[in-house]
Amino acid sequence: MKLERAVMVGHSMGSYNAQRFAIDYPDPHLGSCWWAHNTTLRSEAGLKEFWDTGVSKLQDPIDPSFALDFQKSTLYRAVPETFLNTALQGSLKVPARVWKAAFKGFLEADFSNELGKIEAPTLIVWGEKDAIFLRHHPEALAAGIPGSRLVIYSGTGHAVHWEEPERFAADLIQFVEDLMEY
Repeated sequence: MKLERAVMVGHSMGSYNAQRFAIDYPDPHLGSCWWAHNTTLRSEAGLKEFWDTGVSKLQDPIDPSFALDFQKSTLYRAVPETFLNTALQGSLKVPARVWKAAFKGFLEADFSNELGKIEAPTLIVWGEKDAIFLRHHPEALAAGIPGSRLVIYSGTGHAVHWEEPERFAADLIQFVEDLMEY
C-alpha cells in the first residue's frame, strides 16, 4: 500500500497479528497498540480448558448461548444491551471452523523470544480485572519491548475498548498524535 506511516492496532487475538507485524516489519516509523494480550498462552490452563470443553467442540450453527457466554466472559463492567447483542450477532456469523482455527493459532503462538526485534513505539493497554490475561502478561510485554508503554485501566476487564470506549479512544488518539511528532 506504500503507506509512509501506519499504526497496527489489535485486541486479544488481533493483537497477535499486530505483534507479528511489528516483529516482521521492524520499521521505527510504525507504531503498535495492543490490548488484552500476551506473548504466549501455551501454559495457560484456563484457556486450554476453554479450548477442550468449548471451542474444539463447536459445530455450525454456533450455539447462541456459547457465543453470549464468551462475550460476557470478557467483561468486568456491563455494556449496553444493544451493543452486546451486536457483538453476539457478529460472533454467530463466524463459522465453527474459523473459531477453531483462530483459537488454535492463538494457543500455539509464542513470540516471547522475538520481542526485542520490535522497534516501533508500542502502547500496551490492560484492564486490571481481565480474567483472561493476568497482570504478568502485559508486564512481560512491556519489559520485553524497548520503549513500550503500559497503561492499566482500573476496574475494567478484557474488553477495555467496550467498557471505557471514550478513554480508550482518547489514549489511542494521543498515542498516534505522539507518533506524528517523530
